[in-house]
Amino acid sequence: MIQERIAALRSLMAERQIDAYMIPTSDFHESEYVGDYFKCRKFITGFTGSAGTAIITQTEARLWTDGRYFVQAAKQLEGTGVLLMKSGQEGVPTEEEYLAEVMPQNGTLGFDGRVVNSQLGEKLEELMEDKHVKFSWKEDLVDLIWEDRPALSAEPVWILKENYAGKSAADKIADLREAMKKEKTTVHVLTTLDDIVWLLNIRGNDVVCNPVVLSYAL
Repeated sequence: MIQERIAALRSLMAERQIDAYMIPTSDFHESEYVGDYFKCRKFITGFTGSAGTAIITQTEARLWTDGRYFVQAAKQLEGTGVLLMKSGQEGVPTEEEYLAEVMPQNGTLGFDGRVVNSQLGEKLEELMEDKHVKFSWKEDLVDLIWEDRPALSAEPVWILKENYAGKSAADKIADLREAMKKEKTTVHVLTTLDDIVWLLNIRGNDVVCNPVVLSYAL
């Protein structure tokens, strides 16, 4: 099953002339834990831990994860053809170091740009500047092969009463606007889910064990 999924992904990569495809554990909000819709790394490798990054090339499939998951990952990756990279261990390159080494001159690195933050993107761009590597970030290739992908969560939003929140949402927004005036800004954008639910005194159940609401605030 995993090998078939990787083969399907490689086929899409070949069609788009993508040399390597990176799949982090992330969502559109940089959340520590992600909902089922965003578990692309789990889908493509079979590894179910909460942290890890997969990188697929036409010749290799590798998974990076930390020491909490070495035993689990080794067991779950057995027979899949995915090579375990034990992050932080001597002689093990980071994901960025690996990509800087394997990416060909004038090659293309792909990823879903919605789940890779700008800091990492800029770091990769700098690391591979000499190789003139291009980035393909506008398409989620895993979505194209994940036929029964779970839907984005749409759980109801509920209001946290002021006696629990400590301050009304209106007062919090007023405080934020005062801070904005001091910084001479007219718009403040929030994408971090815990910040949004705190500011608006709302809660939800879109991510297991986290009372957040999939949302953006402006």
